[in-house]
Amino acid sequence: MGDNGNKEVSVANKRIAGYSVLSVCYTFVKRLSQVMLVYCLGYFGCSSAWLIGPVILSVMREEWKKEKDLRRNVAKAAAMCQEKDVILARVDDLPTWVFFPDVERAEWINRILRQVWPNFNHYARDLLKDTIEPAVRDSLAAYKMNGFKFDRMIIGSIPPRVGGVKVYDLNVSRNEIIMDLDIFYAGDCDISFSIGAIKGGIKDFQIHGMVRVVMKPLIREMPLVGGLQIFFLNNPTIDFNLVGVADLLDMPGLSDILRRIIVETVASMMVLPNKLPITLSENVPARILRTPEPEGVLRVHVVEAKDLMKKDIGMLGKGKSDPYAVITVGAQEFRTQTINNTVAPKWDYWCESIVYEAMGQTLEVQIIDADDAPKKDDTLGRATLDISSISRKGNVDMWVTLEDAKHGMVHLRMTWLKLSCNVADLKAAMMETQLLRLTSMSTGLLMVYLDSAKNLPSARTTSKPNPCAVLTLGKKQETTTVQLRTGDPVWEQGFTFLVNNPQADTLHVKVVDQKTGQDIGRLSYNLSDLMDKPLMQIEDQPLGLKHSGPDSKILLSMQMKILKHEEPKEEEDDDESEKSKEPSEKENGVPAPLVAKDNVSGSESPTTPQSHSPLKKQASHDSVTSASSLSASKLITSEVASNLDAEPPSIPSMPPPDDDDSELRFRTSAAAKSTGDVGLGRIQLTLRYSTQRQRFIIVIHKVVNLPMPDPNNIPDPYVKLYLLPERSKDSKRKTEAVKDNCNPVYDETFEYLISLGELNSRQLEISVVTKKGFFSSESPIIGQTVINLAELSLPQPTTLWRDLQKEVRRDA
Repeated sequence: MGDNGNKEVSVANKRIAGYSVLSVCYTFVKRLSQVMLVYCLGYFGCSSAWLIGPVILSVMREEWKKEKDLRRNVAKAAAMCQEKDVILARVDDLPTWVFFPDVERAEWINRILRQVWPNFNHYARDLLKDTIEPAVRDSLAAYKMNGFKFDRMIIGSIPPRVGGVKVYDLNVSRNEIIMDLDIFYAGDCDISFSIGAIKGGIKDFQIHGMVRVVMKPLIREMPLVGGLQIFFLNNPTIDFNLVGVADLLDMPGLSDILRRIIVETVASMMVLPNKLPITLSENVPARILRTPEPEGVLRVHVVEAKDLMKKDIGMLGKGKSDPYAVITVGAQEFRTQTINNTVAPKWDYWCESIVYEAMGQTLEVQIIDADDAPKKDDTLGRATLDISSISRKGNVDMWVTLEDAKHGMVHLRMTWLKLSCNVADLKAAMMETQLLRLTSMSTGLLMVYLDSAKNLPSARTTSKPNPCAVLTLGKKQETTTVQLRTGDPVWEQGFTFLVNNPQADTLHVKVVDQKTGQDIGRLSYNLSDLMDKPLMQIEDQPLGLKHSGPDSKILLSMQMKILKHEEPKEEEDDDESEKSKEPSEKENGVPAPLVAKDNVSGSESPTTPQSHSPLKKQASHDSVTSASSLSASKLITSEVASNLDAEPPSIPSMPPPDDDDSELRFRTSAAAKSTGDVGLGRIQLTLRYSTQRQRFIIVIHKVVNLPMPDPNNIPDPYVKLYLLPERSKDSKRKTEAVKDNCNPVYDETFEYLISLGELNSRQLEISVVTKKGFFSSESPIIGQTVINLAELSLPQPTTLWRDLQKEVRRDA
């Protein structure tokens, strides 16, 4: 076993290093053909423009393929190594929740996978042929590429690797077991396909994602577990290499079509809200595993963005961009409208997403330039937030710094809506949608489980129908699978619908013969009738079908839930200094309820009331609030409104309603009154680490009592961050400058992608700099402080005040 593993590693190293006679010959012939092409162009006197275009495309393609090949080869080499070596090498990179009492247990899990992998090959081949091939064929037909089919399917001998395991023991029902698996597959599969006359293949297929396994219900007979639900919490990362004639399509923008289709196909099968149910006991009804079980609804308001990168190229260099935003929660995706020729778009876009697993799912907002989107995966940045954090706070209104971008921020407002079985909550939900002044917002959630139908008529006299059911509620339509040649189809599928008005909306069910397209049964169910039922639900109810046979019935279960917004309960504490010591309570602070704006452009005005305080010039800090949102804040209870001054991390501060100078200037805690040890001021910030996203998060709240030697030369301060020992552009972060202010308020959030093990060996350097200092002989740095991150109790959030010291000279 050990010798074979060493041979596999050596072979992989040779492949990575490129020691192959065939590859050398191929490279020689390719270079020779390029030289001959240049010679022929010159010999026949062709324009140089015929040469420049292909050369640029060739260089781009080579660089792109080098990057992809390196990433695949490294992952493949890791997949072929021994488990112990890989796990020990990734100890610092694994999430903190990954815990093995010893490395041998990790080896044991992966050995089980190796043992069952040959048998899984047969299941995978059937899955590719029966499920994925028809889905890819239909999707490619939209791009005028017809006739897709798999010719050869060899999954290979390298099984997936489980990088980490977490079993939940808190907030879990006694009737289920929930387990998360960090799955990584970089195998040696060999799949060939054809698209019409084009032959191609897929090699070096890789997939990485977090898989949740729910074992339920627990029963008193073997195998003790009634069934399984398997699904990805978020869209997995998928990559592969095209070979053969299809390799000509393997360029940015073209191969992405095939990659996007595969991702969408996987999402439609195993990414929430889609689950793979597996029944293990005949005594467990299929409804238990297949009925949708959402936890709540996330309402998202994408307000605007600012300082985006410029992607369009004009006559005088880079111009602006044509940005739009894509909001993703699991397999659910929403898109804003495109705003042309701007780097500060104002979308004012609302959407609602059904959340099935708040713990583990993320909300991702990706900003894309419309000109670049069809050509390549070149985005303007993205923002990722944990839905569990939003559900705890109830309301979140914040500017988020974009990841994978040099600069840019996006303004998001989010509300978590719980599910209620109380009919009386509908009135409050209807009032909230009226306050939002948006007719597209929902007040209820309908869960439907379609079990089966009986005695369906035949659309053709010669054979039985191929029935499928089409469910429609409002603008949403869902379709079941097709059951072949039967008048008694069994679907056993669950669906969820957002309901605008439960008292007026109707669920329409249509049974269609897939072969002829003819309707063989219809049902219309008024949701107002469901509201009168106990707990607003019906179970296994047989309902008669119209325009069908006399005995035709459909068996279904339904339940209505009302969307209810609740402010998180917080303990009152009059001592401001005690609040500053408890960042976990401050994080649960709630801004005003979300209110739709008639004109988002009005958000550019500063929220600080007019006064003679120096803070009145802080217009450069964009805290978007309109008059309508201020008036809506009167609806909040006095207990929650009192917490708005606590300034929770990563949420913009809400100004007091009056314009009294003293109250505005001294709204912070007593810690803000000090000028520090050396009189250079103090800075307040919050530090925390997200183990789920592997990111170090810094929230810069404010700087107070900066020195002002000359009253006629008030500083324009901003905060600059470095994660030492690096002083590169990648390590640099900075806030916006606040003009003429000695007490600037920022409330800006920054992130570093870094493992917790590596973070403990770093230091965070924080410098307060003034823009005006660059034009004088003195240093622009007002003060500095350095935090040793190993001394903090990460990943727990920590809010602290730091005294600014004199600048410390260090080598670059």
